[in-house]
Amino acid sequence: MGDLEIYRPEGVRLQKVLAQAGVGSRRRCEDLIAAGKVTVNGKVVDQLGVRINPDECVIEVEGKRVSVDTHLITVVLNKPKGVVSTMSDPEGRPSLEQYVTEFPERLFHVGRLDADTTGVLLLTNNGDLANALAHPTYGVSKVYVAEVRGRVNKSICTTLRQGLELDDGPVRAVECRILAAADDHSLVEVVMHEGRNRIVRRMFDAVGHPVMDLVRTKFGPISLGTLQPGEHRQLSNAEVGLLQQESGL
Repeated sequence: MGDLEIYRPEGVRLQKVLAQAGVGSRRRCEDLIAAGKVTVNGKVVDQLGVRINPDECVIEVEGKRVSVDTHLITVVLNKPKGVVSTMSDPEGRPSLEQYVTEFPERLFHVGRLDADTTGVLLLTNNGDLANALAHPTYGVSKVYVAEVRGRVNKSICTTLRQGLELDDGPVRAVECRILAAADDHSLVEVVMHEGRNRIVRRMFDAVGHPVMDLVRTKFGPISLGTLQPGEHRQLSNAEVGLLQQESGL
């Protein structure tokens, strides 16, 4: 471990950093270090006396990155229907501003949901994370449940997985499964890697099953959980670490 350039006599003990990041109790973090399951800047740290400056280090526990920057926050909102995905709206429509007034930090949204779509929307002041999550290179998964007109059969899901040509280019669902089907409407879950404007609605329009209702249930590892429309919560450092890992940071 002598080649690690992480020693900071004035720094914070690694197990304390991990505990404050939500990895577990101080004792649990000490056990993880002793078991060789913690890396700092790519090197295994298995001794308990190491002090670090968290701002200078990339820390991973069991291969998963841990977020330790207390100045950066990320919030998950269950966006209600009728709310536009902007921080303010010159036309006076309900916007996201009302949901971030309790945070002194200036938050901005990661991608968009159209006004009629509900569900998971991330808000953050972490520009690097927001840009990485939105970048198509990393293909962060987004899960939607759509209520559509008509009975959807397996051939429709096959078509969506194989891909369609829309007016702004090709698109395909990563996964598609039918949750329920009746003659007049169906529930379909689709997983997407991209987030072009109204992309899910346009896909179903293209196969003759217009969307009646649409909710995004998951963005990467972050799901709605028990959040009701209009409710939000701040992500834990461990959850932010999962987002960083999935987005390639």
